[in-house]
Amino acid sequence: MTALAIVHDWLTGMRGGEKALEVLCERFPDAELFTLVHVRGSVSPAIERLRLHTSFLQRFPLVGRYYRHCLPLFPTAVEQFDFDRFDLVLSVSHCCVKSVVRPGHARHICYCLTPMRYAWDQFDAYFGSARIGAVPSAVMRPVMARLARWDRDTAGRADRYIAISHYVADRIRRYYNRESTVIYPPVDTDFFQPDSASPESLALVVSALVPYKRIDIAIDACRLAGIPLTVVGDGPERADLERRANGSVQFLGRASDEDIRHLYRRASVVLLPGEEDFGIVPLEAQACGRPVVALGRGGALETVVAGETGILVEEPTPQAFAAAITEACARQFDVSAIRRHAERFSRTRFGDEMQHLIEGAMLTNGSPTC
Repeated sequence: MTALAIVHDWLTGMRGGEKALEVLCERFPDAELFTLVHVRGSVSPAIERLRLHTSFLQRFPLVGRYYRHCLPLFPTAVEQFDFDRFDLVLSVSHCCVKSVVRPGHARHICYCLTPMRYAWDQFDAYFGSARIGAVPSAVMRPVMARLARWDRDTAGRADRYIAISHYVADRIRRYYNRESTVIYPPVDTDFFQPDSASPESLALVVSALVPYKRIDIAIDACRLAGIPLTVVGDGPERADLERRANGSVQFLGRASDEDIRHLYRRASVVLLPGEEDFGIVPLEAQACGRPVVALGRGGALETVVAGETGILVEEPTPQAFAAAITEACARQFDVSAIRRHAERFSRTRFGDEMQHLIEGAMLTNGSPTC
C-alpha cells in the first residue's frame, strides 16, 4: 500500500490553509503529517489525530509565539525531514514546504496556497522601513532576497503544482516558471448557512491582522460610511489597528466558528479590503447569505460575483470602500442566489477533487507532471 506524507508549513491556528488540510486529513487518516512547528490544540482534532512530526524548531523556547522570527532557518528545517518511508509527498504550502527533499522513488504534489509573499512581492508590507524601521529593513532585505532565490531554485522539487486559484496559478507561473491545475479550497457550506434573522447595521471583518489584509482601509471606510465595524481575528497588527480605530471599532480577537457564523448572519456586509490569493471568508459569508464588499483584485474576482453576491471595489482606498459599503447596505440582494454561489465551493467538492488526483498519483507509474 502506498505510504502518504502530508507536509504543512506550521500548525498554529485554523485559517484557510488549515481548513484545506483538515479535509485532506479526513480523507487520508493513515497519512503521516510533517510541520515545522505545532501548537497543540490550535488545530482541529482531525488534523491532530494523524501521526505528527515536527522540525528542530519545535524545541526552541516559545516557538509557538515567535516562529515567524525563525524565517531564515526555515529552509534548513524543511530540508531535514526524512521521507524515505513514503511513496507520495503532498505539501500544502504558503511558505517553504514545497521545497522538501523527497527520495528518488517518491513523488511530490504541491497544493500551493501561494508562493512566499514576503520574499517576492510584499517585502515592504512586512519588512519595509515604514513597518519595522530603516535599519532592520536594510538587514532583512538581503535575507529575504536570498530566501527568494532559494524559493525559486527549489521550485523543481515538486513534480506537480495544484493552485488554489487562477490568480495563484499566475503567481506560480511568474515566480516558479511552472504550470499548475486549479482546485479551489473548501468552504464548510453545511455549517455556514443562513438563518431567519434580519441583518443589523454592521460591517464585519474576519481576518488575520497582518499588513497585506489592509484592515486599516476597512476601519477608515466604516468611519466615513457611518457604520459600526466589528473585527474578528488577531495578529501582529492588532495594537496599531486599535490605536487607529481609537475606540470606534469592536475588536473581538479570535472567535469560535459558532460565534463567527453568528456574526456573519448579523452583518449587513462583510469586508475584504486586501488583495487575497483566494479568500475563504467571503465564501463563508456568502454561504450565510451575506453580501461581500471586496477589492476587485486577486482571488476575489473568482469568489465574488459583482452585483449578485457583493460589490467589487476598484481602488484600495477608504473613500471607494465607503461608497461601496453604502451601496451594499442600500441594495436588496437575493440571499438564495448568494448561497447557491457559495455551494459551488463545498468541502465535499474539494475532497473529491483532491482525492481523485492523489489516488491517481498513487496508482500511476512514474512522476506526475504538469
